[in-house]
Amino acid sequence: MQGRSGRVVLIAPLLALVCATGLAQPQSTGSGQAYPNKPIRVVVGGSPDAVARILGQKMTEEWGQQVLVDQRGGAGGTIAAELVARAPADGYTLLLCTSTHMMTPNFYRISYDMVKDFAPVTQIASTSFVLAVHPSLPAKSLKELVRLAKQRPGVMNFGSGGGGSPAHLIGEMFRIETGINIVHVPYKEVAAAVTDLMSGQVQLMFVVSTAAVPQIKAGRIRGLGVTSLKRSPVVPDLPTLDELGVRGFEATAWYGLIAPAGTPGTIIAKLNEGIVKAIKFPDVVQRLANLGLDPVGSAPQAFGEFIKAELSKWAKIARTSGAKID
Repeated sequence: MQGRSGRVVLIAPLLALVCATGLAQPQSTGSGQAYPNKPIRVVVGGSPDAVARILGQKMTEEWGQQVLVDQRGGAGGTIAAELVARAPADGYTLLLCTSTHMMTPNFYRISYDMVKDFAPVTQIASTSFVLAVHPSLPAKSLKELVRLAKQRPGVMNFGSGGGGSPAHLIGEMFRIETGINIVHVPYKEVAAAVTDLMSGQVQLMFVVSTAAVPQIKAGRIRGLGVTSLKRSPVVPDLPTLDELGVRGFEATAWYGLIAPAGTPGTIIAKLNEGIVKAIKFPDVVQRLANLGLDPVGSAPQAFGEFIKAELSKWAKIARTSGAKID
């Protein structure tokens, strides 16, 4: 089914996972009707839908309703977020929220508030980024990279998938925390930036772990460390930047589910319970691991606090760095 501003695909994704939780009876929304009693829409703001596909394979028989995945890419996910923020708070329109949504308010004029206009459901999973450099760069450790950058202020550059993207702001945070002077080079797509990293057109980049691993193994890029506070199971031999001396450095790519503010608590609770249980199933854990993702499954309140912390952190980085979008 083709929408006016995005492609809508009939599948059984994210919300379908509730069927595997053993919740045999639909719950009342407080209006006398059971939830769900009509199709549910999950709006995706251009992020990969692999997580939705994995969880979607958990059968939909328990609820007996289709789920529409509505792809509304563009403007750093703000188009998708605005659509959901203005949707009825009835549990039938939800947003696949990502770390990108925490950064874009600093660069785009938006008509919604990520805290006031949404109700958190759960953080689904997260993964780290790899600080990667071109093999020709004479830096085989973080210490050597920082020393080299300080010897060549304003000469070395780092790539990203565009101004205001995760790789951009993580690079700015790295620049601030290490006191080095490196230049941001934005690309229209992450793939193009990684390609230029492999060819040596840019010297370094923060690359999502799963995308970095094949290139590291092929010798096309060199990994120096990961951005999570604990080592990544995808690249366990790489230390964290925190271990390497950049204390407290943490930046992850993550997926979560949020609903419009005012969505009944019974619906939020049902969604949370279903997702948390589903991501603990061994087959789901394994498939997420294959993508380099660690299951999280936080409570709604905890996810809400996490969102506030992420918004505050990236707002500070954007402000301090003076980062701009093209």
